[in-house]
Amino acid sequence: MADTLSSQLTNRDAEPMVIEDSRESKARLMESVANIAFDAAEASDNTFRYFEVPSNARISQILLSCDDLGTAGAADIGLYDTTENGSAVVDADFFASAQVLTSALANSDVTHESGVYGIEDAEKPIWEALGLSEDPHKSYDVVITVTTATVDAGDVGLKARFVV
Repeated sequence: MADTLSSQLTNRDAEPMVIEDSRESKARLMESVANIAFDAAEASDNTFRYFEVPSNARISQILLSCDDLGTAGAADIGLYDTTENGSAVVDADFFASAQVLTSALANSDVTHESGVYGIEDAEKPIWEALGLSEDPHKSYDVVITVTTATVDAGDVGLKARFVV
């Protein structure tokens, strides 16, 4: 029987023991949560900025909750530079791509929905998952960008769970 160890347990059992990155083992979880009321018929390309996360954060979960916004409506969930850093798109669908908003959702996990931030990135800080060569030591806004116009008004909430 083969016994395969994660990198955390391999490092624990190494001689000498290798100290783990605190974002990967026994980390203290932080959370940001925000809700924005969408108007009826939110147009494609409208953006909604929810909260910021630091570039050195390791994301555990992005949870989406929303009312049923009618017979049409979809959105990307991704990262933008903060307004202080110019507000530019970093990766508009980093977490979710064309996520349907046509039925009510309660804490639906969209962390890896788009595949951009894949399962293989789960142990990486944001800057590394973005493919950067070093930590830029800044924050990013988590943003919903409407990709298909909505029909009805309703609340759309996001919750991020992360460690730094």
